[in-house]
Amino acid sequence: MSIGQTDRTIFALVATLASILAAAACRADAILIINAKLHTVIDPQPIEQASVLIVDGRIREVGGRIAAPAGAQLIDAAGHDVTPGFMNAATQLGLVEVSSVADSSDTKVNPGALGAAFDVTYALNQNSTLVARARADGLTRAVSLPGSWGDFATAGASAPFSGSGVVLKLVDGAGWIDRRHAAMVVVVGGFAASQVGGSRSAEWILLRNALDEAKKYRPSRGAGEPRDQLLNRLDIEALQPVVAGTMPLAIAAMRESDIRQAVAVGTDYNIPVIVIGGAEAWRVAGLLAERKVPVVLNPFDNLPWTFDDIGARADNAAILARAGVTIAFSVPGIHLSHDAGEVIREAAGVAVANGLPWADALRALTLNPARIWGIDDHYGRIAPGMDADLVIWDGDPLEPTSAPTAVFVAGRAVSLTTRQSLLRDRYSPLHKSEPWPPGYR
Repeated sequence: MSIGQTDRTIFALVATLASILAAAACRADAILIINAKLHTVIDPQPIEQASVLIVDGRIREVGGRIAAPAGAQLIDAAGHDVTPGFMNAATQLGLVEVSSVADSSDTKVNPGALGAAFDVTYALNQNSTLVARARADGLTRAVSLPGSWGDFATAGASAPFSGSGVVLKLVDGAGWIDRRHAAMVVVVGGFAASQVGGSRSAEWILLRNALDEAKKYRPSRGAGEPRDQLLNRLDIEALQPVVAGTMPLAIAAMRESDIRQAVAVGTDYNIPVIVIGGAEAWRVAGLLAERKVPVVLNPFDNLPWTFDDIGARADNAAILARAGVTIAFSVPGIHLSHDAGEVIREAAGVAVANGLPWADALRALTLNPARIWGIDDHYGRIAPGMDADLVIWDGDPLEPTSAPTAVFVAGRAVSLTTRQSLLRDRYSPLHKSEPWPPGYR
């Protein structure tokens, strides 16, 4: 190779390197949101005319005026509210499509088949139309739990265990499981007691016995050793993270006496406990705050469905928050999968209408569930280093008539088009003069 050829080759390499560096500087994955009424969750008041810089799916910078990187996408929030993406603290998203159709529901197994070992992860359906619907309503994270623990709770597996749940990141494609084995679900109460002979005393005895057996478990058992435990090997092994204190017990309990028993189990076994339901939690707000037991509650609870929740009251959330209890929201029944995003916003608004401060309600939709379910190191607030789960709203996000204008999950804009919106547009009276789609002609 001649000297001239060598010079041209070096020049070409330098030019190529320069173009690569220039392309890297013009990041296609950089997004700058400006003119936002920013609710960071960690600041006591919203920041007006704020900016948020997103790079590589994470929040890079938060402040007033931020210089946009070359090539960054610029989004003007036009003074609208910008919040973290919301999190529903207890759903069955990805597990149920139509609750009345058995083959589209994977929330539980027949009693006796599996207990603590039941893991819903294997059945999760990322293509569920209900996931897209929830995301279009501003939900970017959700906890999906096994069992039947709604208004009329029954254990879904071997009582009192329903199995382990998972935290979902509602993205398209890979990486939508945020945290597997997020909690071991236990269901107690009057209706669930029918599976253990009819008494809730048996539920608590079985739970404590299971934890005792898990603590004493040795994988290599001698051939001549007696084996008299009630649990099988799969269930005992599934309980090892629980007794080690690395997986919380999520105990579905409504009545005060059951909530007190749940707190006692956490104290006696030195394990983290989460109360789900907690209709009568306001009666023991001080105890829950003292023992640092969070509550995932339904703000719509104000009338009893059963004798377990006869003390339900509309200001439950406000009383618990004032006492220092960490609260988050879930709405049971059909809303565990259907309208899981829209209904959780409405529920938060109901809590505000009954005395919960607006800022506390926002935390109960973001940072609080993140802390309860162990993902607050990367989600739950708008701050540098956090996953860029953000929603731009066209009005107050706790008003049912408001809606997102843009939703970002881990820095990626997601479509707000759903099956429901497509059906709405197809059959809207505004289109009655247009030709029918080919399949309908």
